[in-house]
Amino acid sequence: MSASRLGIKEVVEIIVETFPSAIFSAENDIKQTFLNLAVQNRCEKVFNYLMYQTGNHRYIYLDHIGSYDENSILHLAASLAPPHKLNLVTGAALQMQRELQWYKEVDKFISPNKRGWPNKDGKTAAEIFSEEHRDLKVEGEKWMKDTANSCTIAAALIATVVFAAAITVPGGNELDSGYPIFSKESAFTIFAVSDATSLFTSTTSLLMFLSILTSCYAEEDFLYALPKRLCIGLVSLFLSILFMMAAFSSTLYLVFGQKKAWVLLPVAAFACLPISCFVLLQFPLLIDVVSSTYGSAIFGKKSDRPFH
Repeated sequence: MSASRLGIKEVVEIIVETFPSAIFSAENDIKQTFLNLAVQNRCEKVFNYLMYQTGNHRYIYLDHIGSYDENSILHLAASLAPPHKLNLVTGAALQMQRELQWYKEVDKFISPNKRGWPNKDGKTAAEIFSEEHRDLKVEGEKWMKDTANSCTIAAALIATVVFAAAITVPGGNELDSGYPIFSKESAFTIFAVSDATSLFTSTTSLLMFLSILTSCYAEEDFLYALPKRLCIGLVSLFLSILFMMAAFSSTLYLVFGQKKAWVLLPVAAFACLPISCFVLLQFPLLIDVVSSTYGSAIFGKKSDRPFH
């Protein structure tokens, strides 16, 4: 049982293959099986082995009452994960997402007529989930709003700057026709495309972060809706910074580059500075959000080794 509690899948695998009846054995004091302990302690490797590599045994597990207080396997999934497991995930919002992923994974194996079964205290799994994750939900909401607030300011500033740059084009306009003086230059085309793209992406980013700030923050929102908006917002913000730097660099080239080519080298170097800062500071967060939301799931069959 300790192997299941600690997430040592190899030991559980050896025990179950050597003594198949051990699947249904339980600790005498708390009456919990391998699967109960794996879910309660968020050991996905043990859970995947028991649920996806032991054939039809899984349906027998899930009909089993999990412990002395009549908590089903879904009640255990609804309980708050141990702190050392929660801390493996970055940010309260993503921790809430991981808890929802566990709850949904166990829930899909439960018969519909048993999902609303109460424990001895008369509480359903959904009620326990809401109660035990109330504080984490509040922390996740604060984390999301703080992140969105910071990024909203940056997106608004970029949108303001590139919109102004589109009106006051570099070099000015011809008095007769009103066309930009540098309209035939390749660098001007780069400026126009980059400036417009930066405006569109910064506006998209701004709208995404505003939608996060105005969200109702229901529990289900943390599973997919909020992380998806955060992903789109961060990617759009990165692109807006990238194209803003391209527009700025092309403007300097139009004004100074044709006569002072040496200006281009320091301009290109310094243009990479804000992009590099964003990558270093925000890219790890983006990777965590994308991998947690769109990456390979932690659940599912992870081995083709047959169960005998």
